[in-house]
Amino acid sequence: VQLQAYGGGLVQPGGSLRLSCAASGRTFSSYAMGWFRQAPGKEREFVAAISWSGSTTYYADSVKGRFTISRDNAKNTMYLQMNSLKPEDTAVYYCGAKGSSWIPRGEYDSWGQGTLVTVSS
Repeated sequence: VQLQAYGGGLVQPGGSLRLSCAASGRTFSSYAMGWFRQAPGKEREFVAAISWSGSTTYYADSVKGRFTISRDNAKNTMYLQMNSLKPEDTAVYYCGAKGSSWIPRGEYDSWGQGTLVTVSS
């Protein structure tokens, strides 16, 4: 499956942004999906993940209550609604897809190219 993440940009602290991850090439609903991020000088870290049907979600403690992951299998798209953004949320955000043996915070089979989110006044 090919993935393309988009929707990043510059936002002020306390603001909101919605990221999207569009999938093509294979049946989207057969993949569990996740969002990861990588800040400058840091390793990639888990942000959120969602099951094949969307019925189960997981979040990193740092974003719980502020971010919401969702998916629309009819549109082959996953979303990350980010509210109450903080400067420490600044990073390149990547979406990933996992076909089987899914561990939400583990390895993914396919990755999108990343979209930059900058939280700054």
